Amino acid sequence: MLHTTKDGKPKIVKRCTYPITAKESVDLIVTDLAVIEVRPGRGLWLTEVAPGWTAKEIQDLTEAKLHIAKNLKEIEL
Repeated sequence: MLHTTKDGKPKIVKRCTYPITAKESVDLIVTDLAVIEVRPGRGLWLTEVAPGWTAKEIQDLTEAKLHIAKNLKEIEL
């Protein structure tokens, strides 16, 4: 999925505003900019970034707080 909306707003938000149909069913988020693991009780963990992007740039485009994995790596295309 795209990491942001067409007008640049974050798609990964602190709180969902739509009805939730399957609570806690996502464990991995893959966007055009990042791979983020959803770890129950531990939050969102940035594990991979797109080539040319930094963890800070990804966090700036993400409303929810990201924890940065110690072994953060670049996505291999």
